[in-house]
Amino acid sequence: MTQDAEVDMKDVELNEVDPEKQPMTGGETGNGDASSPVTEKNGSVKVKIPEEKEAKFTGLSKEELLRVAGTPGWIKVRWALLISFWLGWIGMLAGAIVIIVQAPRCKPLPEMNWWDEGPLYQIGDIMSFTGESNIASLAKKLDYANKLKVKGLVIGPIHASSPDKPEDLNLEEISSTAGNMEQLSKLLDDAHKKSMSVVLDLTPNYSGSNLWFNSNSTHVADKVTSATNYWLSKGVDGILLHGIDRIDTLDSFWTGMRETVKNHTQEEKKKVLIGVTESTSVDDVKRLMNKTGVNLLLSRVLKPEPGLETVQAVEQLYSVQGNNLIWNIGDRVRGHLASIVKAAHVKLSQLMLLTLPGTAVFNYGDEIGLEDDETVYPQMVWFNTLNDTEKEEKEQRSALHSFFKSVSEFKGKERSLLHGEYVPLSNSSSSMAYMRRWDQSERYIVALNWHPSEPVTLQLSHSELPDKATVVISTDAEKLAPDTTVDLAQLKVEPQMAVMLKFPYIA
Repeated sequence: MTQDAEVDMKDVELNEVDPEKQPMTGGETGNGDASSPVTEKNGSVKVKIPEEKEAKFTGLSKEELLRVAGTPGWIKVRWALLISFWLGWIGMLAGAIVIIVQAPRCKPLPEMNWWDEGPLYQIGDIMSFTGESNIASLAKKLDYANKLKVKGLVIGPIHASSPDKPEDLNLEEISSTAGNMEQLSKLLDDAHKKSMSVVLDLTPNYSGSNLWFNSNSTHVADKVTSATNYWLSKGVDGILLHGIDRIDTLDSFWTGMRETVKNHTQEEKKKVLIGVTESTSVDDVKRLMNKTGVNLLLSRVLKPEPGLETVQAVEQLYSVQGNNLIWNIGDRVRGHLASIVKAAHVKLSQLMLLTLPGTAVFNYGDEIGLEDDETVYPQMVWFNTLNDTEKEEKEQRSALHSFFKSVSEFKGKERSLLHGEYVPLSNSSSSMAYMRRWDQSERYIVALNWHPSEPVTLQLSHSELPDKATVVISTDAEKLAPDTTVDLAQLKVEPQMAVMLKFPYIA
């Protein structure tokens, strides 16, 4: 075959390439015929695809719906759905009624007075507490007391009086060393803004040998009634009187005092009348409460070294007065807590006072373990006055302060501690344990061991107690740390130690 023939054959082969592999051309022909493709410059072909129309669903017409709805099948379906709806609704209603009926009902909260909500703080001598003699200096310390969750200050006496000289007695006049009425009014306003109340110690012959001037008691009692009316009208929230057992037979005086306090009591805030006796007898306390009608009566039934007598005193007073009780160890006459119970028992005593039913009363400085020196009015120790050489003292006082503040905060927010029942669990000559409970609130157990050297293992048993409880706070966090779980059947409390536990309410 010649060379020319071979070239012709290659041309034929190229022309016979598969049409699908050849470049596509398209476009409109010169004569407008779309079926005659015209090669584009880029070698592509325009292909015109006819658009498909979407089918629209118009649904059933009204006539068709009516015809279908009237068929036996749809009638049965509609009735079944209607019956199911009403049966379900009735079932839910019945279930809700059963839950409401079977659910335990919340016990209504008892009426609370302001003195039920936290401790009272006594400041018998202003100079010893603030370093200044006038009432104005007390206003500067309100933030300090507020952080302790204190609900009331008991100040004074601040009235003009000379020892054993009834002729110099003026219960309605502030002594020149204490300040003036303007300063007292500011103190009252500032305290009320912080939800704290102010009680005035109106004991007549507070610096003399007899608190009520002996034979002049009737005349003095009339002055006290008049002064009570005067100070309550000035905004003071209550009156405190020492030595009430010396005038308990003056029935007309106590009737007048109760009436005066009642007349100044407003619905939103009550006034309080507090009596103080040096008696250690439960029977005397109950008799004086009935005789005088005071709202609260401070006594000495809580001994420096508590034992069975103290435990029994608490139970007897609670059985008569319920939560309308007040507890103290020490006051402006007796002295400070740390001097009475000794340093090792300060935390233990703080915990007991703040968790017993009723109101706790502390002397200024009891929260830091302040001790009496040559008088019962030692100078208050403020942390910012301690220098580097007093670091150990500062740490000790700070630890006591933090402990007091923690327990006081629990007292003010937990219903079981505020107004819960007092349930004795265990007692001996050197230890006691009790439970505080309120309705469906969390329960608290307090266990105390006063013994100086021997631990005690308490086998707490009560129908409501679980097997275990959780430590909330203890006087020795190294031996019983917070959040630790303990066995209530074998609760070990070390010597001179106290602990507060909690467990949840279970219906």
